[in-house]
Amino acid sequence: MIDIVEEVPAHAGAREALLDLCFGDERFRKTSERLREGRLPVFAFSALDESGRLVGTVRLWSVADRNGNQSLLLGPLAVDPACRGSKVGDRLMRHALNQCAVYGHGSVILVGDLSYYTRFGFEAGRLDDASLPGPVSRERFLGLEFAAGHLAGLNGLLSAAGLADLAGPTAATQDLYPVSKLV
Repeated sequence: MIDIVEEVPAHAGAREALLDLCFGDERFRKTSERLREGRLPVFAFSALDESGRLVGTVRLWSVADRNGNQSLLLGPLAVDPACRGSKVGDRLMRHALNQCAVYGHGSVILVGDLSYYTRFGFEAGRLDDASLPGPVSRERFLGLEFAAGHLAGLNGLLSAAGLADLAGPTAATQDLYPVSKLV
Protein backbone atom coordinates (compact mmCIF):
# COMPACT_ATOMS: atom_id res chain seq x y z
CA MET A 1 0.00 0.00 0.00
CA ILE A 2 1.27 3.46 -0.93
CA ASP A 3 0.11 6.69 0.71
CA ILE A 4 0.46 10.06 -1.03
CA VAL A 5 1.07 12.76 1.57
CA GLU A 6 2.25 16.34 1.71
CA GLU A 7 6.00 16.49 1.98
CA VAL A 8 7.30 17.41 5.45
CA PRO A 9 10.83 18.45 6.48
CA ALA A 10 11.53 14.93 7.74
CA HIS A 11 11.26 13.70 4.12
CA ALA A 12 14.07 15.96 2.85
CA GLY A 13 16.96 13.52 3.28
CA ALA A 14 15.09 10.59 1.74
CA ARG A 15 13.82 12.82 -1.09
CA GLU A 16 17.35 13.98 -1.95
CA ALA A 17 18.67 10.40 -1.79
CA LEU A 18 15.89 9.25 -4.13
CA LEU A 19 16.57 12.11 -6.57
CA ASP A 20 20.28 11.25 -6.51
CA LEU A 21 19.46 7.60 -7.20
CA CYS A 22 17.12 8.44 -10.09
CA PHE A 23 18.95 11.41 -11.67
CA GLY A 24 22.41 11.76 -10.09
CA ASP A 25 24.22 15.08 -10.13
CA GLU A 26 22.91 15.69 -13.65
CA ARG A 27 19.68 16.99 -12.13
CA PHE A 28 21.48 20.11 -10.91
CA ARG A 29 22.57 20.92 -14.46
CA LYS A 30 19.10 20.88 -16.01
CA THR A 31 17.45 24.04 -17.30
CA SER A 32 14.42 23.48 -15.05
CA GLU A 33 16.72 23.59 -12.04
CA ARG A 34 17.48 27.25 -12.81
CA LEU A 35 13.82 27.97 -12.02
CA ARG A 36 13.84 25.96 -8.78
CA GLU A 37 17.03 27.35 -7.28
CA GLY A 38 16.47 29.46 -4.22
CA ARG A 39 12.70 28.93 -4.22
CA LEU A 40 10.19 26.97 -2.20
CA PRO A 41 7.80 24.68 -4.03
CA VAL A 42 4.12 25.60 -4.22
CA PHE A 43 3.24 21.92 -3.80
CA ALA A 44 5.41 19.00 -2.66
CA PHE A 45 4.14 15.45 -2.28
CA SER A 46 5.74 12.23 -1.10
CA ALA A 47 4.74 8.64 -1.73
CA LEU A 48 5.29 6.48 1.35
CA ASP A 49 5.17 2.70 1.47
CA GLU A 50 3.52 0.74 4.29
CA SER A 51 6.66 1.06 6.43
CA GLY A 52 6.71 4.86 5.99
CA ARG A 53 9.69 4.79 3.60
CA LEU A 54 9.68 7.49 0.92
CA VAL A 55 9.40 5.77 -2.48
CA GLY A 56 8.30 8.70 -4.66
CA THR A 57 8.33 12.47 -4.87
CA VAL A 58 6.93 15.26 -6.99
CA ARG A 59 7.14 19.02 -6.56
CA LEU A 60 5.67 22.03 -8.36
CA TRP A 61 7.17 25.52 -8.53
CA SER A 62 5.79 28.92 -9.49
CA VAL A 63 7.14 30.51 -12.68
CA ALA A 64 6.11 33.72 -14.42
CA ASP A 65 6.71 35.59 -17.66
CA ARG A 66 7.74 39.26 -17.86
CA ASN A 67 4.08 40.32 -17.69
CA GLY A 68 3.45 38.43 -14.46
CA ASN A 69 1.47 35.58 -16.07
CA GLN A 70 2.12 32.54 -13.91
CA SER A 71 2.14 28.79 -14.29
CA LEU A 72 3.44 25.90 -12.22
CA LEU A 73 6.57 24.01 -13.26
CA LEU A 74 6.35 20.32 -12.38
CA GLY A 75 9.45 18.44 -11.43
CA PRO A 76 11.24 16.48 -10.63
CA LEU A 77 9.01 13.42 -10.45
CA ALA A 78 10.92 10.41 -9.15
CA VAL A 79 9.97 6.89 -8.09
CA ASP A 80 12.17 4.33 -6.38
CA PRO A 81 13.27 1.83 -9.07
CA ALA A 82 12.02 -1.01 -6.83
CA CYS A 83 8.48 0.42 -7.11
CA ARG A 84 8.40 1.08 -10.83
CA GLY A 85 5.50 -0.60 -12.56
CA SER A 86 3.27 -0.24 -9.51
CA LYS A 87 1.75 3.09 -10.66
CA VAL A 88 3.37 5.19 -7.89
CA GLY A 89 4.32 7.87 -10.44
CA ASP A 90 0.79 7.91 -11.86
CA ARG A 91 -0.70 8.34 -8.40
CA LEU A 92 1.73 11.15 -7.54
CA MET A 93 0.96 12.92 -10.82
CA ARG A 94 -2.81 12.62 -10.49
CA HIS A 95 -2.72 13.82 -6.89
CA ALA A 96 -0.48 16.78 -7.74
CA LEU A 97 -2.55 17.82 -10.76
CA ASN A 98 -5.76 17.50 -8.77
CA GLN A 99 -4.37 19.84 -6.12
CA CYS A 100 -3.30 22.33 -8.80
CA ALA A 101 -6.82 22.37 -10.20
CA VAL A 102 -8.52 22.53 -6.80
CA TYR A 103 -6.40 25.52 -5.79
CA GLY A 104 -7.21 27.37 -9.03
CA HIS A 105 -3.92 27.25 -10.90
CA GLY A 106 -4.40 27.86 -14.62
CA SER A 107 -1.74 25.55 -16.01
CA VAL A 108 1.21 23.28 -15.37
CA ILE A 109 4.31 23.03 -17.54
CA LEU A 110 7.23 20.61 -17.53
CA VAL A 111 10.16 19.32 -19.52
CA GLY A 112 9.70 15.60 -20.06
CA ASP A 113 8.76 12.68 -22.28
CA LEU A 114 5.48 13.24 -24.11
CA SER A 115 4.95 9.47 -24.30
CA TYR A 116 4.70 9.38 -20.48
CA TYR A 117 3.00 12.69 -19.72
CA THR A 118 0.32 12.61 -22.43
CA ARG A 119 -1.74 10.24 -20.26
CA PHE A 120 -2.18 13.14 -17.82
CA GLY A 121 -3.24 15.59 -20.53
CA PHE A 122 0.09 17.26 -21.28
CA GLU A 123 0.71 18.37 -24.85
CA ALA A 124 3.67 19.60 -26.87
CA GLY A 125 3.41 22.73 -29.01
CA ARG A 126 1.39 24.69 -26.45
CA LEU A 127 4.32 26.84 -25.28
CA ASP A 128 5.64 28.24 -28.56
CA ASP A 129 5.74 31.80 -27.21
CA ALA A 130 7.42 30.88 -23.91
CA SER A 131 11.00 29.84 -23.18
CA LEU A 132 13.11 28.65 -20.28
CA PRO A 133 16.49 30.07 -19.15
CA GLY A 134 18.64 27.50 -20.93
CA PRO A 135 18.47 24.84 -23.60
CA VAL A 136 15.26 22.84 -23.87
CA SER A 137 14.17 20.44 -26.58
CA ARG A 138 10.89 22.01 -27.76
CA GLU A 139 9.19 18.62 -28.19
CA ARG A 140 9.85 17.97 -24.47
CA PHE A 141 8.49 21.38 -23.34
CA LEU A 142 4.94 20.33 -22.40
CA GLY A 143 1.89 22.05 -21.00
CA LEU A 144 -1.47 21.23 -19.44
CA GLU A 145 -4.26 23.78 -18.99
CA PHE A 146 -6.90 23.93 -16.30
CA ALA A 147 -8.18 27.29 -17.60
CA ALA A 148 -8.74 27.63 -21.35
CA GLY A 149 -6.16 29.86 -23.03
CA HIS A 150 -3.89 30.01 -19.99
CA LEU A 151 -0.82 28.62 -21.76
CA ALA A 152 -1.28 31.02 -24.68
CA GLY A 153 -0.89 33.84 -22.17
CA LEU A 154 2.68 32.80 -21.31
CA ASN A 155 5.11 34.84 -23.39
CA GLY A 156 8.87 35.23 -23.41
CA LEU A 157 11.41 34.00 -20.92
CA LEU A 158 9.93 32.38 -17.83
CA SER A 159 11.57 33.14 -14.52
CA ALA A 160 11.25 31.87 -10.97
CA ALA A 161 8.36 33.26 -8.97
CA GLY A 162 6.90 32.42 -5.60
CA LEU A 163 8.49 32.31 -2.19
CA ALA A 164 12.26 32.46 -1.75
CA ASP A 165 13.95 29.71 0.22
CA LEU A 166 15.63 31.69 2.97
CA ALA A 167 17.50 28.59 4.16
CA GLY A 168 19.78 28.90 1.12
CA PRO A 169 21.20 26.28 -1.24
CA THR A 170 21.76 22.71 -0.14
CA ALA A 171 25.26 21.35 0.28
CA ALA A 172 24.84 19.42 -2.98
CA THR A 173 23.99 22.51 -5.02
CA GLN A 174 26.68 24.61 -3.34
CA ASP A 175 29.34 22.25 -4.70
CA LEU A 176 27.94 22.40 -8.23
CA TYR A 177 26.90 26.04 -8.19
CA PRO A 178 29.02 28.09 -5.81
CA VAL A 179 27.33 31.30 -4.72
CA SER A 180 29.87 33.31 -6.71
CA LYS A 181 28.63 31.58 -9.90
CA LEU A 182 24.92 32.06 -9.19
CA VAL A 183 25.01 35.81 -9.80
